[in-house]
Amino acid sequence: MPRYFTEDHEWIDVDGDAATIGITDYAQEQLGDIVFVEVPAAGDSLAKGKEAAVVESVKAASDVYSPVSGIVTEGNAALEDDPALVNTAPETDGWFYKLTVSDAAELEGLMDEAAYKDFVASL
Repeated sequence: MPRYFTEDHEWIDVDGDAATIGITDYAQEQLGDIVFVEVPAAGDSLAKGKEAAVVESVKAASDVYSPVSGIVTEGNAALEDDPALVNTAPETDGWFYKLTVSDAAELEGLMDEAAYKDFVASL
């Protein structure tokens, strides 16, 4: 299953037209202790680059942008009860939402893991 990354520090796992989205370990480290996460609901329509979720930490509140367009199939309900899951498992159990990708061509502009590591190293 390929994983892609954005310059806004979101990751996206893609399996056919199904995708899972979250924020990277780098992003959660920059935010610090996460105290609240608002994820989109099933059925929401998201556009690439537009606001999809909100994450609040002890330092700041930040928007999470959708790396691709699509229809949300599931928000991660576990984050309502345990938003710190983003700190402890940002790239596994701390995913934000799943969606059905509406335009696979939008994946072409995203980074692979090696490119993302180089990008983070340059910050």
